Amino acid sequence: MFSNPISAPSPELRIVCVDAILPHEKSDVQRSQPLMKRLKRAEYFTNPPLVAELPDGRYVLMDGSNRHLSMRLLGFEHILVQILDYESDYVELGVWQHVVADWDSKRLLRELEAIRNTNIRSGWDSSAVAQILLREGPVYSIHAVAEGLAERNATLTQVVSAYHNSAALYRTPLSDPGQIWSLFPSGFALIMFPAYQPQDIIEAALQGAYLPPGVSRHIVHGRALNVNYPMARLRADSPLDTKNKKLQEWLREQYAARSIRYYAESTFQFAE
Repeated sequence: MFSNPISAPSPELRIVCVDAILPHEKSDVQRSQPLMKRLKRAEYFTNPPLVAELPDGRYVLMDGSNRHLSMRLLGFEHILVQILDYESDYVELGVWQHVVADWDSKRLLRELEAIRNTNIRSGWDSSAVAQILLREGPVYSIHAVAEGLAERNATLTQVVSAYHNSAALYRTPLSDPGQIWSLFPSGFALIMFPAYQPQDIIEAALQGAYLPPGVSRHIVHGRALNVNYPMARLRADSPLDTKNKKLQEWLREQYAARSIRYYAESTFQFAE
């Protein structure tokens, strides 16, 4: 039998200042550039980034760093976001595992060994910044000589950079090697990351101690997708309060027209 799904509340959408949002991870420039081109031509803003509100009125970016960066580089003053609460039952924090493909394990290990203030040991170690499982069997752990969050995350960024620009990189929530190797036939290494707590994400944002892109994974029950809010309203030269009043009017119209639907079941989306 299936367990009862979580019935999520209506999403809290808000227009906020782009500069009030603090990212916790580096943006992927390769993904931001084509996104900027699409946003320049777009009539609607589709998927709002996810943020957590801080007591001082700023926001920690949970997901959507490339959309946030693209809007900032395009000169937008304001952006539509979905506000979430880390302490609620509707937000889960996990990690993506990285499947490294179309390269070779010897070159990968050489690149990792060249990173300063790190050492690679054979075997599994939960205190490592990352674990490496090779298709042919060996397991390695990467250890950093790091005194704090900033140094540890900087080392982790170097680890991902060691293969990000040379190999094909696939993100997956799976951790079973049998499944992974069958789904990614050209994959030769699985990079596994430790679990994070919400405070780790918040501190990374506040300190500018960014995680590499594609490591943290926020699972949100009740995420707002395909919102299609008019870009012209975000571009408008209007005060923030005025924009939010118009947003609330627009939302009431959408609910009245029954244009907002909630799907409680888990889904697999094959195209975006």
